[in-house]
Amino acid sequence: MTDSAPFDVKIVPVTPFQQNCSLVKAKDGACAVIDPGGEIDRLLQEVEAWGGRVEKIWLTHGHLDHAAGAMEMKTKTGAPIEGAHPEEAFWLDQMAAQAQMLGGGGGFGTDRVVPDRWLDDGDQVTLSNLAFDVLFTPGHTPGHVVFYHSGAKLAFVGDVLFHGSIGRTDFPRGDHATLIASITEKLWPLGPDVRFVPGHGPMSTFGEERRSNPFVADKVVGSAGENRQGPG
Repeated sequence: MTDSAPFDVKIVPVTPFQQNCSLVKAKDGACAVIDPGGEIDRLLQEVEAWGGRVEKIWLTHGHLDHAAGAMEMKTKTGAPIEGAHPEEAFWLDQMAAQAQMLGGGGGFGTDRVVPDRWLDDGDQVTLSNLAFDVLFTPGHTPGHVVFYHSGAKLAFVGDVLFHGSIGRTDFPRGDHATLIASITEKLWPLGPDVRFVPGHGPMSTFGEERRSNPFVADKVVGSAGENRQGPG
């Protein structure tokens, strides 16, 4: 999947929501885990079998299917948690409440998630000799961020954008217009050939979504788009 990239990526769907947890491994074996929503022992087994070691935990946003396992992974690996934007404390502070909303099912962690480093637009996160740009992309949640590696032309977009859909905005502090602006003003300028790993479902490219996504394709952007309840 990343033949031209200076790192390897493995996508491991976790939790009943089948959230795409991404394992990013540098050439020296250092790994970043993006959005460890749950099944932490399984993720650690995947990293070990891959010949890696977890050194960073990166969060795109604070919904429990993306972040509920972060504190457990930090405890078991010592890796720092980086992200999301400070506005995401709104969600990261209430893991127990989020789990209760689901009736206590799914085996989600309920610990309040306390990042070691908050991120903002224009920051970078690093892994070994790799650097990923941070883009602030609110709308789905107030403090959502995206991680982008320009050399690999690969972005990890959480629940901002999906193949054929966009993130839902009916949760507290979601905003449809803000989400559309995040997609068109932050993601599209990166280029149509950029591939992205969404929070759920298959990968795609920004170019493909600009051609065919019924909510943010070039032919519909700027019109009064219908709100969309995406999978995450």
